[in-house]
Amino acid sequence: MKKRSKKEMLVVIIGVLLLVIGIITVFFNISYSKTRAEFSGLTGSLLTEMTNESGVFIEKDIVDLPLPVQKYFRYCGYIGKPKMSFMKATYQDVDFVFGKDKPTIKIDYTQYNFVNEPNRIAYIDSSMYGIPFEGLDSYTAGKGSMKGVLAKLFTLFNQVGETMDKASLVTYLSECLIIPNVALQDYITWEAIDALHAKAAISYYGGTASGVFAFNENGEMLSFTTDDREAATTDGTSEKVKWSVVLSDYEKIKGIKKPTRFQAIWHYDDGDLLYFDGKDVVIEFDYKQMN
Repeated sequence: MKKRSKKEMLVVIIGVLLLVIGIITVFFNISYSKTRAEFSGLTGSLLTEMTNESGVFIEKDIVDLPLPVQKYFRYCGYIGKPKMSFMKATYQDVDFVFGKDKPTIKIDYTQYNFVNEPNRIAYIDSSMYGIPFEGLDSYTAGKGSMKGVLAKLFTLFNQVGETMDKASLVTYLSECLIIPNVALQDYITWEAIDALHAKAAISYYGGTASGVFAFNENGEMLSFTTDDREAATTDGTSEKVKWSVVLSDYEKIKGIKKPTRFQAIWHYDDGDLLYFDGKDVVIEFDYKQMN
């Protein structure tokens, strides 16, 4: 059989490479994603299992809360509005940094928080050097996890354990006033500090965490700060670092004032790291309230 020339071999190799690139390109662009399907499945299960809240917020509900928290409820316009069972938060084009000395990437972030039990799940959609990158943060039944998947197939990291459990619990606590029916639940307790600060603690699934909320004189909640979270890296190591969430740009939407910018910051000894910066965030409650 006649041997192929070098030129013919080169053509064959290029053809195979183009075929492989084409297959990979098609795969990257198909809509199906195992990670997204997992997120949708978790969301569906939690929505099915949750207890539907009824009634509206009244003054009696908030009378025992610290004064700045009461002022927040009134300022935002929750009194007289329906109590919610869950929250959906949608972020687009968030500036996100994996850690110190790491590059910034853009991510889309979709999140659900539930009221009857401290359950929270979030899906991250992004790309790294043109390759799809997805993430799934979940906190259900007291177990926290943070998973990153590259090219829809390869798990880069999947962090679980007590550190993640506590980090997820305190993250849920930090958002309790964004879905304010959570702030009234028995698993959260409040402690007055002064006219502009209040401390909250959460206890559930055998875990506990706490932090301090700061407000301005108008009643806007400005930040939440805690020492009960560790900064985890993609290689599985972690260190205890003060952590804050900063909220701003309140807008009145359907009669309720809501923050539309969320920033998450690690306060390292050698300087702060703003690693999550979400603008124009859309907060929605219960499907019946989304319409």
